[in-house]
Amino acid sequence: MKQAIYASINTRFNQPAAGTARRLFIFVCMLTSALIAAASACAGEADVVDVAVRMTGQNTYSFDVSVSHADEGWQHYADKWDVVAPDGKVLGTRTLYHPHENEQPFTRSLSGVKIPASINAVTIRAHDSVHGYGGKTTIVAVPR
Repeated sequence: MKQAIYASINTRFNQPAAGTARRLFIFVCMLTSALIAAASACAGEADVVDVAVRMTGQNTYSFDVSVSHADEGWQHYADKWDVVAPDGKVLGTRTLYHPHENEQPFTRSLSGVKIPASINAVTIRAHDSVHGYGGKTTIVAVPR
């Protein structure tokens, strides 16, 4: 019986080199995948850092919004911002068509946003291509 136990232990600790190489390869692949996933999330979420709003007509407004995000190229960048009513309805969206890696924070404008007279404040939120929404938002009063 002792010989069988020792044989079993020896078999487990003296695996053929191919088995060890295969386990090492799997470990390296898993580690590489985890590092790539972590690196793509490093840029964090897109934050709204400044907003200017002005009335341009009856219940019509223009917004200048500054967004901060550590854009990393086409795979991970701030790709839009929204003007949102208190009930969650999106009143306007400014699409950002390219990364702003060397321009942070950056400011873009959106005009012609119709806001009903019954709304006194709106939320500005930013979106990025990896995390979606979730960064810092800003609530601004609607000038009348």
